[in-house]
Amino acid sequence: MATFMRARRLLFSADVLLQGRNNGSWIKSCRNLSGGSPAPISKVLIANRGEIACRVIRSARKLGIQTVAVYSDADKNSMHVAMADEAYRIGPAASQLSYLNKQRIIDVAKASGAQAIHPGYGFLSENTEFADLCDQEGVIFVGPPSSAIRDMGIKSTSKGIMSAAGVPIIEGYHGEDQSVERLRAESEKIGYPVMLKAVRGGGGKGMRIVMTADDFDEALDSARREALKSFDDDVMLVEKFVETPRHVEVQVFGDKHGNYVYLFERDCSVQRRHQKIIEEAPAPGLPEEVRRSIGEAAVRAARAVNYVGAGTVEFIMDSKQNFYFMEMNTRLQVEHPVTEMVTATDLVEWQLKVAGGDPLPLGQSELRLHGHAFEARIYAEDPDNNFLPGAGPLVHLSPPEANETVRIETGVRQGDEVSTFYDPMIAKLVVWSTDRTSALEKLRKALRNYHIVGLKTNIRFLDDLAKHPEFIQANVHTGFIPLHEDELLKKKGALNSQTLCQASIAMILFEQDRGQKEAVLTGDPFSPFALGSGVRVNEDLSRKITFTGKDDKTIDVMVTYGSQGNFMVKVGEETFEFQGKLTAVEDNSAHLVGTVNGVKSETKVVMYKGAVHLFAEVGGVEVTQPVPAYLGESSSGTMGDRAPMQGDITHLYVEAGAVVEKGDPLLALESMKMEYVIRAPKKGTIERILVAKGDNVQKNAPLVVFNKEK
Repeated sequence: MATFMRARRLLFSADVLLQGRNNGSWIKSCRNLSGGSPAPISKVLIANRGEIACRVIRSARKLGIQTVAVYSDADKNSMHVAMADEAYRIGPAASQLSYLNKQRIIDVAKASGAQAIHPGYGFLSENTEFADLCDQEGVIFVGPPSSAIRDMGIKSTSKGIMSAAGVPIIEGYHGEDQSVERLRAESEKIGYPVMLKAVRGGGGKGMRIVMTADDFDEALDSARREALKSFDDDVMLVEKFVETPRHVEVQVFGDKHGNYVYLFERDCSVQRRHQKIIEEAPAPGLPEEVRRSIGEAAVRAARAVNYVGAGTVEFIMDSKQNFYFMEMNTRLQVEHPVTEMVTATDLVEWQLKVAGGDPLPLGQSELRLHGHAFEARIYAEDPDNNFLPGAGPLVHLSPPEANETVRIETGVRQGDEVSTFYDPMIAKLVVWSTDRTSALEKLRKALRNYHIVGLKTNIRFLDDLAKHPEFIQANVHTGFIPLHEDELLKKKGALNSQTLCQASIAMILFEQDRGQKEAVLTGDPFSPFALGSGVRVNEDLSRKITFTGKDDKTIDVMVTYGSQGNFMVKVGEETFEFQGKLTAVEDNSAHLVGTVNGVKSETKVVMYKGAVHLFAEVGGVEVTQPVPAYLGESSSGTMGDRAPMQGDITHLYVEAGAVVEKGDPLLALESMKMEYVIRAPKKGTIERILVAKGDNVQKNAPLVVFNKEK
């Protein structure tokens, strides 16, 4: 262990790329322990955006490789553009016209003199046509040969190859007859529940679990639409769904000299909508013989398709630790940092070296597994509203401090916007420690110190998940979130009285600070109208501040002004004495430092749109005020169901005049790489449909006029 920690210090001792807390902390760059000469690539184009583009730039810089960024109109001021040595515009915001524009990216590579293209993940990373185009144009594709992408990209083909290679596969139908009748019949033959999967799918796209025959038609229709949108192919396969399975995947690597290794496994079981949100390495509870067996099976899979570069072989594991091949992702995975943390490697550096013709830096016998690592994906989404993704400005962004055991992988800074055009992931928080228990505690502490204001995030949900007793005991499976939904997605409880005390004091002190600054700007710093101190002759000023509590009920807080910095606060029957001040005051944030009933307290405060955001060691909380009636929703008996986010209308399920029951599908909306079905809130009649298939609608735009049944 001492040798590993010395190696880790070497990994992080040089090439430090660490930005200020308000601009996003960066992991200290890794240096490959094996040494060796740099890859014979002098310039690489990164055909991607966001955190993975930034990640590739850092590793390329260590090797002395120049970097070329590409960007859409939505990303012209993005972090990856600023970090790269060169940057080129490739088109409008829509990915089909920019990051998926194969020829445009090739043209930029040739114009810039880049010998290689790193595709990152997503977009063109598993596109056989793009890999072929790179080869035809004499540009190195930092990834596997197109034949491997093709064979592994079509699930029906990959199953046959894996079976021949001795890799366990799961029962299913992979035939050419794609009629609804045949797929339904095969599902009944296999036995429900079944899994529908797009044969060219990945990342949970075009995938649906069908529990009963009654759900089949709607699930198939939805999966096909999503697959066609994501992969331009709606061919499906059907597999037996293993109930309460674990999702265990193995990191493999191959070079152009026929060498292969596995860098152990990751557990990615905890998911929502088939998207991973917490990953860990190694997979907890695996005996060494199972670890070796699943690793060797993954290497057989890679050999079977002459794989080159970084790849991930994904397995379904049942309760008896039997594992079955699910798919191979022929690219770097989002969760690759946890593998790097437990093996002290830089997989992007390996990619660049192998693409340049170097052999693998380490052999299987040289790879060691040390400690435990977690990755939590921080998304702009609302867990309290079915994980609905959001978009908007990052008004306040303050991550935990990065160090050799805490990594912040991100592509955004404070003031940037999360766009509706791309994935809503804000960052990846990665931690390492000597064992799973201490690593999990480090993850929770880091989550509590990750402060974001401006849009909804899943940070509180991740913290709740990480402290759930079953997660602590590593009793994980892909149905973990639905099984524990009541505990993980419990409704907001009553606001703590001390929290309301701090929120009211923070509002008053911010008002005073703002008034004093405005007085200075007006040239009259002694104006009594700017002081706002609450001083009165022969009486104390009392002020009522109203907040919104549980179930939208209002809570009144009475604040009585005392001498400078002293307040008496009454919340219901409780009374608090506060003495203190704001420190480190910025435009919309500060630290509220003082004592509450004689007990020292320090809380970070961010003010935004009339809400007070409080961040303390126990986590963050938002305290809001009631919306005036004239700004609220119409009280009309007829309501128009509204778009929960900006997106494209992909399907209409109803026509005007239709009578629907609560929960019936009305229409489907695609946004941020996912499709969402908008359902009737109550039984009623559709009076009018206000949109058409293909329309792009803004958030809160009316979709249908719906008369509720009285």
